[in-house]
Amino acid sequence: MEKYANMGYEELVNLVQHSNDNLALDYLIKYKCKSLLRKKTRGYFIFGADKEDVIQEGMVGLYKAIRDYNPEKEASFISFAELCINRQIISAIKAASRQKHIPLNTSISMDRPITNDDEDYTYLDFLSKAGGNPEDEVIGRENLKILEREILKTLSKMEQEVLAYYLRGRTYTQIATLMNKEEKSIDNALQRIKKKVAGIVQKKVLE
Repeated sequence: MEKYANMGYEELVNLVQHSNDNLALDYLIKYKCKSLLRKKTRGYFIFGADKEDVIQEGMVGLYKAIRDYNPEKEASFISFAELCINRQIISAIKAASRQKHIPLNTSISMDRPITNDDEDYTYLDFLSKAGGNPEDEVIGRENLKILEREILKTLSKMEQEVLAYYLRGRTYTQIATLMNKEEKSIDNALQRIKKKVAGIVQKKVLE
């Protein structure tokens, strides 16, 4: 592998394309483009899949970039690879979102951290922001699953998908891109979600 260490991206890709150099391909994917893969796959979520599945989709996109790169048409291999990786992951996300049983894939644990970056921010915090009062003594931990099911039942499939992305730290712009919708549509959906959640929580408090 040492002979590949000082080669540029384009040179390595050329070896793969024209010399069928599998070692060069292995070096590109496992070493040369490792940080690029991590960067481009970080933050993505595919329904019904785990982090490794997202990375695998990124690797598929990278392989397509290596296979299809044309230096006469593309500015640089890196920019082309980023484009291919993004396209592959977004295609996988959209494919998963079209599955018939999206509600089963979007089930959210209400007292688990929403993102790895902020372990203190949970679904209960979202309820609080929505106008409810989700204190343990009012709802009770044993009722969280019941409350979760009630909330999901009131949401449309589109709202469930928006909520799943939102609770995983996605911005309005990112959600709009992933779902192929206008940003205003995402904002309206979240406003409806918050009203529905607040109503359910208030009802629980009064019971």
